[in-house]
Amino acid sequence: MSAIEELNAALREIGATVATAESLTAGQLAAALAEPPGASATYRGGFVTYATELKHELLGVPASVIETVGVVSAECAEAMASGARARSGATYAISTTGVAGPEEQEGKPVGTVYVGVSGPHGETTSRLSLSGSRAEIQRDTCLFAVDELLRLLRREHRRVG
Repeated sequence: MSAIEELNAALREIGATVATAESLTAGQLAAALAEPPGASATYRGGFVTYATELKHELLGVPASVIETVGVVSAECAEAMASGARARSGATYAISTTGVAGPEEQEGKPVGTVYVGVSGPHGETTSRLSLSGSRAEIQRDTCLFAVDELLRLLRREHRRVG
């Protein structure tokens, strides 16, 4: 069973749903989560906020976060996940923001990635330093995001997985 199928099964088992808020992965995480048969029972939908202003307008990322620490930050990832969860009504939300390349952004090197997860018990963020091509960084971010939510579900719901 793939990690995405495992996540879908775990969410079904506990009666939970997930939404996505993506920047550097540009909808790839949403596509992956919606792929398994029966995904409509667990995947609520997503926001692709590639442009900085959309992070604020659609997800409610505070302007102060964007202006002080930037969109390539743990604070932005956390706010994106929280905003997606609130706006979608999902139990959990996952966000991705960072630099897939080819050039640095906000003084951060290619491969700097933040993944946020928002759930009933709060928010967490992880910082990744990935290498490879733009496509590899995007793929690895999606894989990490799925694994991160699975780890959280296992911690919060001991009966899962």
